[in-house]
Amino acid sequence: MTTPGDTRTVRVLSGGDVAACLDLETLLSAVADALRAQGRGEIERPDRPHFPIGEGAVPPESSDPRPDPSGTGLVMPAYVHGSPYFTTKTASVVGDNPSRGLSTVNAAIALTDSRTGLPVAYLAGNRITNARTGCIGGLAARELAIDGPLRIGVIGAGTQARWQVRAISAASGIGSVRVYAPSDSREACAADLRARGIDCEAVGSPAAAVRDASVVVTATTATEPVIDGDDLAPGTLVVAVGAYTPETRELDDRTVDRAAELFADVPEEAAETGDFPNHGSDALTPFSAVLEGNAGRGHPDDVLVVASVGTAVLDAAASELVYETAVDDGVGTETTL
Repeated sequence: MTTPGDTRTVRVLSGGDVAACLDLETLLSAVADALRAQGRGEIERPDRPHFPIGEGAVPPESSDPRPDPSGTGLVMPAYVHGSPYFTTKTASVVGDNPSRGLSTVNAAIALTDSRTGLPVAYLAGNRITNARTGCIGGLAARELAIDGPLRIGVIGAGTQARWQVRAISAASGIGSVRVYAPSDSREACAADLRARGIDCEAVGSPAAAVRDASVVVTATTATEPVIDGDDLAPGTLVVAVGAYTPETRELDDRTVDRAAELFADVPEEAAETGDFPNHGSDALTPFSAVLEGNAGRGHPDDVLVVASVGTAVLDAAASELVYETAVDDGVGTETTL
C-alpha cells in the first residue's frame, strides 16, 4: 500500500483517469473484502441521507422554476478500519437526465486522510459507483449461481445493466445474455455488450428475458415490479439493484415468496425498499455471510434473491484502490486548495 504524498496537495481524477486505473477483476476482490469487513462490523458507515432536490430551480431547458423535485440527492460517507483514507460520496438520481444526454445517476467522491483529516483526492464517481455496484452481481453469480454456462436475463438497458453483465463475465464467465427494456435502448445495450465479446440479444418482453435464465438482473428505476416470479426457472438467482427507497420497486411478491433465501448488501436498508413490503430486515441475510462461507445455496432448484441498495463501504474500497493505482502510475492532476 502506498503512503499518501504531500497532503498539502490534492490529486484530481477525471472519469478518464478513473477508467485508466480501474480493473474489474481486481475490484471484485476489493469489494468482497469490504463486504466481509462490513459484515464483521469493522467499518464506520453513518446513515445515508437522501433528500429531494431541484424544487424551485430552473431546469436547463426551461425558463420557469420547477414546481416539484427533479430527483434525489444522497450523501454517503464510510471508513473501513485500518485504512489510511475515508470517503464521502455525493450522488444524485435525476430521472430526466437521459433526455438531456446525461446519466441518470451522477456522483463525486472525496478521499480524506484518516490520520490527519486532510483532503487527499477528488474522484469522478460515476464509474466507481457503477463498477462497484456491478461487482455485487459478479460476486453473487460467482457464489450462488447454479453450475454451468450462465444464461443471464437482464431487465433494464442502462449503464448499470451493462456493468452488472460485465462484472458477472469477469467473475464467472457468461454463456449468453438476453436484455429487455421498454424502448430501443435494449438494442443499444445488446450491441454494446456484443462489442465486448459477450453473446447478447435484445428481446421483446420481460418474460422472454428471464425465462430459463440461471441469473436474472433487474437494474431499473421502476416503481412497479418488472418481472413475474412465475416466469423464473427453478434455481434462478435474482440480482436486484434498482430499488433504494420505499417508492422504488422491481420485484413482485411472487418472486420474493418463491425465494428460499433473501440476501442483501445492507439488510436493514434493503428491507425499507419497495421490493420487500412484507418483510423486515431479519428476513434478509447479509450477503457478507455468503462471502464468509456461512450461508449459500441449499439446493440446485432454490430460487435465490440478492438485493443491493448500495453501501458507501464499497465506494471507500474502490476509491482507495483507484487512488493508489493513480499515484503509482502517475495518473491525475495535482492541485492545491
